[in-house]
Amino acid sequence: MWLFSKKGPSGFSASSTAEEVTQGIDGTGLTAIVTGASTGIGAETARVLSLRGVHVVMGVRNMAAAATVKEAIVKENPTAKVDVMELDLSSMASVKKFASDFNSAGLPLNILINNAGVMACPFMLSQDKIEMQFATNHVGHFLLTNLLLETLKSTAKQSNIEGRIVNVSSEAHRFPYKEGIRFDKINDKAEYSTVYAYGQSKLANVLHANELTGRLKEDGVQITANSLHPGSINTDLLRHHSIINGKSLI
Repeated sequence: MWLFSKKGPSGFSASSTAEEVTQGIDGTGLTAIVTGASTGIGAETARVLSLRGVHVVMGVRNMAAAATVKEAIVKENPTAKVDVMELDLSSMASVKKFASDFNSAGLPLNILINNAGVMACPFMLSQDKIEMQFATNHVGHFLLTNLLLETLKSTAKQSNIEGRIVNVSSEAHRFPYKEGIRFDKINDKAEYSTVYAYGQSKLANVLHANELTGRLKEDGVQITANSLHPGSINTDLLRHHSIINGKSLI
């Protein structure tokens, strides 16, 4: 328990809640996209951002579950601005449609939280013939970020408010295949490991954020890109795998 209560330089600890961390912050006028917001960390992120006045766009695969989350958010906070848009990160066609629809809506975009993911699932290929964990956790979010980047840039420039791109990675990024990312064996079923493939996809999240940070800085763009480990949290992500006492390093 000491590890969870020990406060870091920020003044918060591993047991701090999203409401505690955002206390006193006014997000009125900001717009955020949160992928995978129909459950778990994504749903809580959407709830707290909307509680702070942010206009939240939930990018979700399960529209029915998202509608229930939205209803609960609005019931708690009647002034909440929440929209639900369909988004399947494992499908490049779905990602392209989501980005096109969002950009066509003419909304600003201050925050992009790439949260959705699958973990340690049995070997399967996406619609685009890419191993499902790599397709969903990395490729889909990589494409989504690129397609929304100009909107993020223009919003940051016009508002003079620093934009945010957040990749929800995992401590599991330390445990990919021994080669790291197996670019030449992404779809190798014979050597597929549910855990290593997950670690590989989470390592890709970190490398994506790191490279994007450098490029944005070189271009003088007022946007930060970060990756993070959200902690050991029991969510629906565990439906295929459990590591420690029913919890996972998601």
